[in-house]
Amino acid sequence: MCFSALALSALVLLPAAPLADDDAVTIALLDAVNPVREMPNEVLGHDVPISFLKTAPDPEKARLGRWLFFDGRLSGDSSVSCATCHIPEFGFSEPTPVSTGIRGQRGARKAPSFINAVWAFYPETFWDGRAADLEEQAIGPIANPIEMGSTHDVAVKSIAELPNYRPFFERAFGDREVTLDRVAEAIAHYERTRVSGNSRYDQWRELDDEDDAELWATLLSEEERLGEELFFGKALCATCHTGTSFTDSRYHNLGVGWDAETETFADIGRFEVTGEEVDKGAFKTPGLREVTLRAPYMHDGSEATLRDVMELYNKGGNANPWLSPKMKPLNLSEPEIDAIIAFMHAIEGEGYMDSAPARFP
Repeated sequence: MCFSALALSALVLLPAAPLADDDAVTIALLDAVNPVREMPNEVLGHDVPISFLKTAPDPEKARLGRWLFFDGRLSGDSSVSCATCHIPEFGFSEPTPVSTGIRGQRGARKAPSFINAVWAFYPETFWDGRAADLEEQAIGPIANPIEMGSTHDVAVKSIAELPNYRPFFERAFGDREVTLDRVAEAIAHYERTRVSGNSRYDQWRELDDEDDAELWATLLSEEERLGEELFFGKALCATCHTGTSFTDSRYHNLGVGWDAETETFADIGRFEVTGEEVDKGAFKTPGLREVTLRAPYMHDGSEATLRDVMELYNKGGNANPWLSPKMKPLNLSEPEIDAIIAFMHAIEGEGYMDSAPARFP
């Protein structure tokens, strides 16, 4: 059986709209270094076309959001941007246990990835779901004294006073007004363009082993195929890591951060948002696309490797009064754990990578 893999990097460049009363040379240069890109509609590995989604990103807003995402001038001393913690090379997460913000201040949690957030079952963001959507999430860190250390008014003013940003707000929103809501909306639209698909696993699923047995056998190794079988079977991974992005977008207590001696959590997680007893120590299920890039793991970076994560699951989590009923000992052998980790490498995709524009407005 033949298939056509969608190359996500081959995005369509859209023509720039004309603008009046601006430095044409500067605007043309900015257009060149950060052109408007049309999103691919269908991505191999995901069942729902992007155009069917209520959250489908707008190309002009996403282009503006790309500048804002990488622009440190939104922070109090221009030293920290969204990309400081959400680093493309690390799956838009970071290689440290927790984030470091303005003036070297360390936070309490690791920056979660937002890859494939456009397909999220539920729109809440952050590890504890305290933001209703990506727009609200984009606002939070700006005024956080540990993260970006600005104020909303100052951050907006810093962008509004840059004359070359205003023409691109006009293209995205119809006029040149710069507001906090527009800044957040543009960043959110950019974040929704970071999609991962067309992995070896996605290609393997498209094939019929009887039609093309040789290619079917080479796309995934025997160990990776065993890992796939375990992932959706004995290991119960798909109980929470479900859907095409491998997350149910819900909150579960694994016992991470539980101190058995004091019978307390270092971080009470979702409970801080809902006040519901069942949410104590619960955190959002991360998607597994590009998970191999995001060590260390968990909300606090307490698990150094994927093997450490699998050992935690294998023993059924850390016992505590609010442990998720979905957590139970798995009795996986060492080779079976190796196979599941190998499978997680097989779902590494393409299309999410990016880097900062060469020039900012």
